[in-house]
Amino acid sequence: MGRGKIEIKRIENPTNRQVTYSKRRNGIFKKAQELTVLCDAKVSLIMFSNTGKFHEYISPTITTKKVYDQYQKTLGIDLWSTHYERMQENLRKLKEINNKLRREIRQRMGEDLGDLSLEDLHRLEQKMDASVGLVRERKYHVIKTQTETYRKKVRNLEEQHGNLLLNFEAKCEDPHYGLVENDGDYESAVAFANGASNLYAFRLHQTHSNLHHDGGYGSHDLRLA
Repeated sequence: MGRGKIEIKRIENPTNRQVTYSKRRNGIFKKAQELTVLCDAKVSLIMFSNTGKFHEYISPTITTKKVYDQYQKTLGIDLWSTHYERMQENLRKLKEINNKLRREIRQRMGEDLGDLSLEDLHRLEQKMDASVGLVRERKYHVIKTQTETYRKKVRNLEEQHGNLLLNFEAKCEDPHYGLVENDGDYESAVAFANGASNLYAFRLHQTHSNLHHDGGYGSHDLRLA
């Protein structure tokens, strides 16, 4: 029993449409290969799916370029002339733009000014003043940003130093560290200069009265300066 006649219309289901495209594409390519082998024909097929995917079949004895060349020769047309002319026109415009930019660069460097009129020179001067203004504005912005960054670093260092100083003074008061004031004989001096804190000197006098060896130890001074 033969298959029923298939109505030729667009397949609405995307999955079924893609499956049908793949099957029929392979069938067409198979027929093209058979024509190439059986009839010694030169076959070229180019296909694009609805998603833009490219598929091609070309007989092994020929290239796509040769097919295009033979097509143009047979019909007496030139497929590339119009495209080549557009490319040449585009190249000409790009060369003009490039030459104009090069000339403007030379003029801004003080060169190639002989052909400029007074009005042209005035416009050039205005452009250079505007450029200098932009450069100066950018320079000030960079300076401001770097200054703020350095100020933050200085503040962070001052805060770290203050915390270290507080920890140090707390340890000096802690008897577990053996750094206890002896009859008011404990001194510390802290000096601050140029926005940064520096500990210049401290002096500790500690007496060990319970240690004796060969006459014993007396009072010992520990000084840092």
